[in-house]
Amino acid sequence: MLSLYVDTAVREDAGPLLDLGVFRGLTTNPLLLQRAGLSAADLPDLVKWALARGVDKVFCQAWGDTVGDLVARGEKLHGYDPAVVVKVAATRAGVQAAATLARAGIPVLLTAVYSAPQAVLAAAAGCSYVAPYLGRMADAGRPAYQEVLSMHRLLTAVGGPARVLVASVRNPNDVVVLAQEGVECFALPPAVAVAFFADPLTLAAAEAFEQAARGERSHTP
Repeated sequence: MLSLYVDTAVREDAGPLLDLGVFRGLTTNPLLLQRAGLSAADLPDLVKWALARGVDKVFCQAWGDTVGDLVARGEKLHGYDPAVVVKVAATRAGVQAAATLARAGIPVLLTAVYSAPQAVLAAAAGCSYVAPYLGRMADAGRPAYQEVLSMHRLLTAVGGPARVLVASVRNPNDVVVLAQEGVECFALPPAVAVAFFADPLTLAAAEAFEQAARGERSHTP
């Protein structure tokens, strides 16, 4: 099943999108919190707010220099609600923390993933999701689509819970290209999410319908 998530911590941007009923949750990280003028102390309230809008999952990122810090913060984040998925970066400490959290039954997303071998680590650690940064991979000159599809094929072949959740999506066509190959999960910045609803021909046709319903003559050719 295709799963779309809104990638922001700005409630004013996320709320109208979540209300549409096609986005299943919210994805955040420390940078998104900072850009929204929030901090880690605001996460419990943000999680509560998102869940009250009927989302399935909220992704919150653990931070810290040691495995112990990452695990402790991951446990605390998941303690806010069972719907919280803990994100950890794909560093050596992050992978170890991910394995520890996964063994404790906590769903984990391995983030900041740039290559298929990192997806191997996520699968071995028992992660539920792997988040490749599609746009940033392309910016670095890497074959972004091919690398994401390699991760998808790998995780499908080995079985287990891990699925690709594509981040750093730059436009709706990114979703189209990858979804056609079986990738199901995408974290979309609000601007990209809104772009799905902005086809000018659809908007013009909808306006013509409304004009006709009001008994007005449409000027649409």
